[in-house]
Amino acid sequence: MVTAALVAGTMLLAAGCSGDKSPSWEGGQGNGANAADSPSPKPTLSTVAVTQPAAGAKGVVASTEVKYSSDDPQNTTVEVKDSDGNPVAGDLDRDTKTWRATAALQYAKTYTVTVKGTASGDKGGTTTSTFTTMAKPTKLVRVTSFMADNQVVGVAMPLIVHFGRSIPVSSRAAVERRMIVQATPEQVGSWNWISPTEVHYRPQTYWQSGSKVSYDLHLAGVPMGGGWYGRSDLSVHIKIGRSFIMSVTNSGKKMTVKQDGKVISTIPVSLGKASTPSSSGTMVVMEKQRHTVFDTMAELGPVKGYRTEIDYAQRITWSGQFIHAAPWSEGVQGRVNVSHGCVNVSEKMGAWLFSHTLMGDPITVSGTGSKLQNGNGWTDWNMSWEQYKKGSAL
Repeated sequence: MVTAALVAGTMLLAAGCSGDKSPSWEGGQGNGANAADSPSPKPTLSTVAVTQPAAGAKGVVASTEVKYSSDDPQNTTVEVKDSDGNPVAGDLDRDTKTWRATAALQYAKTYTVTVKGTASGDKGGTTTSTFTTMAKPTKLVRVTSFMADNQVVGVAMPLIVHFGRSIPVSSRAAVERRMIVQATPEQVGSWNWISPTEVHYRPQTYWQSGSKVSYDLHLAGVPMGGGWYGRSDLSVHIKIGRSFIMSVTNSGKKMTVKQDGKVISTIPVSLGKASTPSSSGTMVVMEKQRHTVFDTMAELGPVKGYRTEIDYAQRITWSGQFIHAAPWSEGVQGRVNVSHGCVNVSEKMGAWLFSHTLMGDPITVSGTGSKLQNGNGWTDWNMSWEQYKKGSAL
C-alpha cells in the first residue's frame, strides 16, 4: 500500500543582523525613503482552471474525478457542491491536481466546482464550473467482500473481492484505483487479479499481528466495461490476530507450530501416499468444520471412492486437501504417509489445532515432490512478491 501525504510547505525567511541605522522594515528610513511611501507588494495571483469534467458537461459518470490546473497547486483549494448548495465530501491530491469524492456522486444531479488560487479573494484567482452526472444505469455489477466487517483473521489472510460479472482487462486499472487499503501499522501490499471476477490483496510479507486493516471499495458508478457500472460502495474493517504459523516436512513427517515466533507444539503427521501425494507449497486455512463427511464416491466411483466421517477438518486447497483428525492412522503418524493428500493428525491434536487456528493462518508443506498449483486454494503466498505484483492492473 502506498500512502500519500499532502503537505503545504512553509517558507522561512531569515534576516541577518546589521550595524546600520534602523532600516525601513523596522520603522526607520531606508535609501532615503519613508516606509509609508512604499506600497505593500500585492499577493501573486494563481492561474486556475477546471480541466475535468468539461464546463457544462452532461452524462458524466458518477465516479468522476475533478481535475484542475494551477501554477501554485499547494495553495489551491477545490470545493464541490451539489445542486442544493451542500458541500460534497472528498479528498484533494495536490500532487496530481485531482479531487475525488469520498462516495459516488448522485445520478442525474448538477454539481458546481469552485477552484481558488493563492489570491482567491481577488479577481482572477477563482474559477467555477458545473457538470451534470449521468442517469442511473440499468446494468449494475454487484461487488462483494469474502470477509465480514470486524472479523479477526490470520496473518496470511488475503483480502478477497468478488464481482458479479467478468471485468475486462481494459477496465481493471480504473477499478483497482478505487479500491483503497489502509493498514495500521502501515504495510506495503498489492492487488492481484486471480480471475476476471475475483481480485485479492496481500502485503509484501505476512500481516503484522495485531494490525487493523480496512479496505474501502469506491466502486459505485465506476465503469466496468460493456456499459456496466459498479452497483455500490463497500467498506470492510478487519483485525489481524496473533501470528500462528504451521510448517510440515515430509522428511520428518511432523508439523511445527509457531505462535508469535515461538515454537509451541511439534505434531506427528501422515501425508499423502505415493498415489495421492500432498502438495508442497504455502497454503492458507480457508474453511473450518468441526464435523463433516468426505465423499468421493460420485467422483471416483465405488472402487476408488470412499465416504468417511471426519472431525476437525480445515480446508487448505480447493482440490480437497485438509488438515484433519485421522484416528485410523495414529499408529503410523510421524513414520508413514497413508492419506489421500491431506495432513493427518491424531484426534487429540486435531482438536487442539482446531481450537487454536483462525481462517487465514498459513501452512507450508515441503518435500512431497508434488508442487502446489497456484489457484488451488488461496495460494497468494505461494509466489514471490515480484510475481504477485505482476497480477496488479496498475
